[in-house]
Amino acid sequence: MRKYLLSFMVLAVISVLVACGGTDSDNGTSDDGASEDTGNVQIDELTIGFVPSREPEEIITATEPLKELLTKELAEQGYDVENVDITVGTNYEAVGEGLSAGTIDVGLIPGGTYVLYDDGAEVVLTATRAGLNKDSDNASDWNDNKPTEPSDEQVTYYRALIIAGPSEKGQELAEKVNNGEELTWEDVNSASWAVMSSSSPAGYIYPAIWLGDNFDKTITDLDNVIQSDSYGSAFARLAEGKQIDVLVTYADARRDNEDSWTSDFNREKSIWEETNVIGVTPGIYNDTVSVSKNSDIMDDGLKQAIQQAFINIGETEEGKEVISIYNHEGYQISKDSDYDDERTAQEVVRNLK
Repeated sequence: MRKYLLSFMVLAVISVLVACGGTDSDNGTSDDGASEDTGNVQIDELTIGFVPSREPEEIITATEPLKELLTKELAEQGYDVENVDITVGTNYEAVGEGLSAGTIDVGLIPGGTYVLYDDGAEVVLTATRAGLNKDSDNASDWNDNKPTEPSDEQVTYYRALIIAGPSEKGQELAEKVNNGEELTWEDVNSASWAVMSSSSPAGYIYPAIWLGDNFDKTITDLDNVIQSDSYGSAFARLAEGKQIDVLVTYADARRDNEDSWTSDFNREKSIWEETNVIGVTPGIYNDTVSVSKNSDIMDDGLKQAIQQAFINIGETEEGKEVISIYNHEGYQISKDSDYDDERTAQEVVRNLK
């Protein structure tokens, strides 16, 4: 009798264990969050933040395919992501703050923004891009009325330019530069300027360094400054011919706004004929792909997966088309010390104020 009772108890225990085991199989995941179908780690949502260096709607539209590309690549790296959410910050700082707070998991941000928020963000990749056929320190060398074209060389830096527009003051400054005359502080201070937020390398930091190197002044010393929410709106103001005389931007921004100059902005002549470079900054280390140190889902495994996923995406034609919205052509693994020059730049800006 005891033998039958023991057998009955063993069968009962087995039945309970099978029933308990079925709970995880019903939702397709194990206790550690891995899918029982693929063995991959399950992630409900991955949030990607972009800075508004182009019009936000343009960025959202252009990067829509990134959701599927990234989901596929991360699955190959062992992570099944149910939803990739792409957001564009209201300004550069908003994305840095999101990374620091952990509300944004991955941010595509400039080096200048990264070093301001490196307490809560960690750089994992640096973008590579095609160089340009013009790369001179001399501003007049950029003013041949011909388009700036990409070169075959891949580079890890870009320059910022100070560009004068078609206004009377803008043309006055351009004429001096193209005649080989040096600009004075009175010249540049008499112009109206458009700049970006203070963490933008091309839109603020390096132009401030240029002012410091040439005039021992900085952007806050200028009498007439407008902060733009995007480069597109800054070029619109420049084309209008009355609101601003000068803007600061990345070196291939005129290429990005070439069509808009004559269509959306209603100019009769090309952007190459009506704008002139009056200042050139030193090279700026390229944009970062940074991850949040405070994201609930971020760990070393996911960081490595994100690195490899973006590298792989940058090696495909479809991927190159998506990341071209930021003039990125690929990515290479990066480390924090690569942006020490950006920290120096930030320090220079602080000292110039």
